[in-house]
Amino acid sequence: MTFQRNPLNQDLLVLKNESAIARSIRNIVFTIPGEKFFDQTFGSRITRSLFENIDDISAIKIADEISESINRYEPRVSLISVKVYPNYDLNAFDALILYDVIGADVPAQELQFVLQPTR
Repeated sequence: MTFQRNPLNQDLLVLKNESAIARSIRNIVFTIPGEKFFDQTFGSRITRSLFENIDDISAIKIADEISESINRYEPRVSLISVKVYPNYDLNAFDALILYDVIGADVPAQELQFVLQPTR
């Protein structure tokens, strides 16, 4: 969160619509199961795959896990595609998620981020 303030009333800015959904998807992907109280299964298990060899097989495993997690925990979107590419130079994976927002008249949304192993 950025904790930016509204210049008119000094309240914190609230994420709405597409921004809120993008933040939710990002939270689902980066939350490790067991981190969320009262819902021990919430999140994705991609961290296990981040410590394996950087190759196409690991990229496929990560893409499948991201797809499963988003389909399970984010009912506001219809997933179009999840692509994960090995980035050998950075020892990481580049993820590209393409989805439609259900019930909204907006174009397909795209979310990109880098997945790196951390200790």
